[in-house]
Amino acid sequence: MSAKLSQLEDMLRPVVEGLGYEFWGIDYRSTGRQVLLRLFIDDAADGISVEDCEKVSRQVSGVLDVEDPIQGEYTLEVSSPGMDRPLFRPEHYRAWVGHMVQIKLRMSFEGRRKFKGLLNGMDGDDVAVIVDDHEYLLPFESIEKANIVPVYE
Repeated sequence: MSAKLSQLEDMLRPVVEGLGYEFWGIDYRSTGRQVLLRLFIDDAADGISVEDCEKVSRQVSGVLDVEDPIQGEYTLEVSSPGMDRPLFRPEHYRAWVGHMVQIKLRMSFEGRRKFKGLLNGMDGDDVAVIVDDHEYLLPFESIEKANIVPVYE
């Protein structure tokens, strides 16, 4: 995790949790002069509504205005993880064992960067995913992005 991500998570997690929501994760993207800060919140019992996102957005905006951790202008988005929820932490991978996942790595591993298969859990610091009857152990620190592949019935 980058220093900026860690700083933002340390600052915003207590705000989200103080409002009674689960802090699912954070996505911070800076491309030139455009900065996007996306927070994912969850509530296992009731789900997340637009009103929940608005409530968290107002509180987080206030903290960001006071602390000013982002230089210049930025866009803040607050969202539920959704059906194609991103996976950020090892506990997310453990909780979603048996589901299809899509994983993109920062660098090539065994000749590829993208993997789509059945999540088989964690093995130490590696994420186990089965692709075409072959189990890959992907280093957790090498994962750039991972999402659940939704199943529509």
